[in-house]
Amino acid sequence: MDKPQPPRKAIIVHCGAWAIPKAEKEAHRDGSLKAAEAGWAVLEGGGSSMEAVRAAVRVMEDNPALNAGRGSVLTAAGHVENDAGLMSGTTLDAGGVAAIGNRSNPIDAAHAVLESQYALLVGTGAEAFLDEAGVPAVDPASLIERREQARLIEALKRGPEGGVDFRDASVRGPADTVGAVAIDHLGRIAAGASTGGICGKPPGRMGDTPVPGAGFYADDLAGGAACTGWGEPLLRMGLARRAVEHAREHNAMDATWLGMQEFETRFAGRGGVILIARDGSIGFSFNTPSMAVAYMDEELQMPFMGGIAADPE
Repeated sequence: MDKPQPPRKAIIVHCGAWAIPKAEKEAHRDGSLKAAEAGWAVLEGGGSSMEAVRAAVRVMEDNPALNAGRGSVLTAAGHVENDAGLMSGTTLDAGGVAAIGNRSNPIDAAHAVLESQYALLVGTGAEAFLDEAGVPAVDPASLIERREQARLIEALKRGPEGGVDFRDASVRGPADTVGAVAIDHLGRIAAGASTGGICGKPPGRMGDTPVPGAGFYADDLAGGAACTGWGEPLLRMGLARRAVEHAREHNAMDATWLGMQEFETRFAGRGGVILIARDGSIGFSFNTPSMAVAYMDEELQMPFMGGIAADPE
């Protein structure tokens, strides 16, 4: 009898799905590539999938061109409020933070919650917990980019939340959310996501990103997924977990396609999902003009970038 094959190491990341502005496409390509490289370096060095996901997401949070950590979109009050979440497919432990405004790497804040007795902490209470947990705080002003101040001014001229109705399939706006999924040499799967949310959102608004099952999900017995897009229907559907459940019976690419089909037809949702199945196979799907994606596994010589090219010039 043939011995079972060991799981194939792999990582996939995304820098958001929507209509990435033409002037920002190269930054999103570069951001996804560097994040995949950072996560892959951890896996190649024998590190865990959890370490790889955190490394990849931190790279994207540190990139001021992306909507996570530094460079996040602003609330209607002109502040950064970040959400982030992280999950282990081995223990099924998950941690999330929402509406925090003074951490440069919210994914590390989510990890601190994951390691505690809690699952989700929000606002000033979350920030107080993070102070006690030793997650370094930063000046909130250091997270704000002039680009986002200008974008907020224009958005507020159009009314609440920039006058955008995200139920309209023709809506074109900047990419949102970053995420990563990885599987390591022991078959351990982890998934994580981080975001600044929606430009001009009311303070305190929380989307799918910090919620396990909605914005991210991981289960070593099936796979791991991370989502991006319109957070409210993502919350209602629980797209990340639905896609992972599809991976029990379908290949990784079909699992993401099936999840996105339901997301669009039943919830009128717009966005995308990335996934790694328990065998290390990779899938992603989106129904917006573009999605910045990069992935790496043992069969590739260098990270592959996809998705973003689908956006017409």
